[in-house]
Amino acid sequence: MTSKSSGSDLASGIDLAAVTLTLGGNQVITDLTLRLTEHRIGILGRNGSGKTTLLRLIAGLVAPDKGAVRVDGFDPFTDRRAAISALGILFQNPDHQILFPTVEEELAFGLTQQGILQAEALGQAHRALEAEGRSHWARAPISSLSQGQRHYLCLLAVLLMKPGTILLDEPLAGLDLPTQARLTRRFATLPQRTVTITHDPETLAATDRVLWLEQGRIAADGPPHKIVPLFVDAMSRIGERDADADLAG
Repeated sequence: MTSKSSGSDLASGIDLAAVTLTLGGNQVITDLTLRLTEHRIGILGRNGSGKTTLLRLIAGLVAPDKGAVRVDGFDPFTDRRAAISALGILFQNPDHQILFPTVEEELAFGLTQQGILQAEALGQAHRALEAEGRSHWARAPISSLSQGQRHYLCLLAVLLMKPGTILLDEPLAGLDLPTQARLTRRFATLPQRTVTITHDPETLAATDRVLWLEQGRIAADGPPHKIVPLFVDAMSRIGERDADADLAG
């Protein structure tokens, strides 16, 4: 496996050290230790495996009960200022992410959170839209955008903040095929490290490393050409039985 992170910078990367997290009485992540430095990372697992919880831990949206999480050397839960600058997250449902009624306001918000004055933030938002051929979006109400367009808007908002790592939560789920193709092309060109969680193995073919998560533990870890067939074979065998009988209620 190759990495586009600097090998000389030991603080660069995502580190989990013996992380455990219990939610609603269920242990969702169990004694998980990882070091992630690759450019394209995929986290694969079926529903209920702990994928989204792992992404939220990396993003600093929740804190572990035990263990430690570090992103480029800082704790994303306690150091929110560093997290805002270093990490971007694209949720599966854009409506869980969008806060403002118009496109320009939504794009400017993250920049103001980074300390940029409102007027300059709006200027950057307008320039970004112009570069995308979407200047006419600036004052459009969010409600006028389609699901795919709102998803694209959220990605633009993340990119404006220039994070070093972008976390993608089922980024293609529920989108039509043209939108999936457009976003896939865009993700492939991003200079940032990306961490993509999904239950769809086909979306991880171009990653450098795939982690298969099962009941909060790593079932397999390696390049996609090795891990994806293992996952597909296991899911096929589970599907021949009662597919969700072994998941916690």
